[in-house]
Amino acid sequence: MGRTQVKSLPGGAVDATALASRNGPEAILRRQAAREPAARTYARALPIVPVRARGLTIEGADGRRYLDCLSGAGTLALGHNHPVVLEAIRKVLDSGAPLNALDLATPAKDAFLTELYRTLPPGLAKRAHVRFCGPAGSEAVETAYALVRAATGRSGLLAFTGSGRGTTGRALGGTSADTPDTRVARLPYPQGYRCPFGVGGEREADLAARWTESLLDGPGDGVPLLAGMIVEPVQSEGGVIPAPHTWLRRMRQLTADRSIPLIVDEIHTGVGRTGAFWAVEHSGVTPDVMVLSKAIGGSLPLAVVVYRDDLDIGEAGTPVGTFPGNQLAMAAGTATLAHVRENALAERAATLGQHMLDQLQELASELACVGDVRGRGLMIGIELVDPEAEGDSGFSGAPGVAEGGVAASVMPRSGRHPLPAAPELAAAVQQECLRRGLIVGLGGRHASVVQLLPPLTLTDEQAAAVLDRLADAVRTAARCRGGGPAAAP
Repeated sequence: MGRTQVKSLPGGAVDATALASRNGPEAILRRQAAREPAARTYARALPIVPVRARGLTIEGADGRRYLDCLSGAGTLALGHNHPVVLEAIRKVLDSGAPLNALDLATPAKDAFLTELYRTLPPGLAKRAHVRFCGPAGSEAVETAYALVRAATGRSGLLAFTGSGRGTTGRALGGTSADTPDTRVARLPYPQGYRCPFGVGGEREADLAARWTESLLDGPGDGVPLLAGMIVEPVQSEGGVIPAPHTWLRRMRQLTADRSIPLIVDEIHTGVGRTGAFWAVEHSGVTPDVMVLSKAIGGSLPLAVVVYRDDLDIGEAGTPVGTFPGNQLAMAAGTATLAHVRENALAERAATLGQHMLDQLQELASELACVGDVRGRGLMIGIELVDPEAEGDSGFSGAPGVAEGGVAASVMPRSGRHPLPAAPELAAAVQQECLRRGLIVGLGGRHASVVQLLPPLTLTDEQAAAVLDRLADAVRTAARCRGGGPAAAP
């Protein structure tokens, strides 16, 4: 049998759509499984072969269409192939500009920085420097660590449980994973549903802050002198857990009083995702360092560290890596930042996100398997639990406080403890969503939190369709696994 002929595009590129049509999605998925390792995180749960995409919609090689609420793990602030992003990329390609310019000055970089400075929190923007690094968030985190350690002459870092910092060795040192970096201390991150102190509410935030203060001021606790504290305003991989405003302000005060740089990780939360351009703005906090990636590249790889100018003591000529100057990503990022700012999409995310949270709270009241609904803006998490099991050890004595667009946590139905996480149910919900043409992510405690990260361009009609499909998927999965209607309160 002769070889299958595949149509080529100008320049010798392969027509991916023709290849998918000729071989079929099943064949492509089989080859992927044979050639790539088991670490195919998304592909194992979402066995689709995308060939076209626009806005919220992805079309697979089999002709099926999906509403994409994963958004490239948060990279697609404007959804797939937004016209302003495509136009910006085409202009660079048509101009003949170099696509990689290392760290040289270029018109694309100058435009990107000008737009970025327009959006930064005012207290930081007026004295900010920006360091370009490798294109991933992990490398931005590593760069931030190196920056504060060099600036302070100290080695220790303070991070929080449930945090996600990427996949490189140094970045992993700031996650809740088991890593050998003893220079990183980890403290409880306050959360309403699974309060680590067993109290919940405002008292929880106070206790978490007191514990941090005790560690900072307690000699002989085995914590090196701190070069910095890194915190997510909303934990993403931890299960969409918004930081209480009072707690985040306390962290700012504690670090400022002790001359410890505060690093805010806006990799997942930046560019309007949470209903403010930068999530830290909800709390009125000005950080010393901001770590940015994902959406700032307008769907293309880009990562930067924004920091207070007096922290910049790096020697001239210090290497910045091979890929800090991706001109296409800078152009796409400039277009995205400007479009979000000019069209008030952060404010739109705040309004629509709160409406979606309110609708999902009704689902939580209906089904015992929905333990908690939470989020900010268009960053939403639904934690699924096992209603037939005994209460978990993470006691939440009071519902979370609805603060700044954060949905209040659902009171644990056991009356004493939140119920154990239900990762198998969450996986079933994800598959039921896929059958209904909806793509969602999983994260949080044992991957039991269904995550929604729709683009900021989401319309009211699309939001209603997403909620309808999600609610139907949860009900179906709950019936199959025994997580039926909630008992009356």
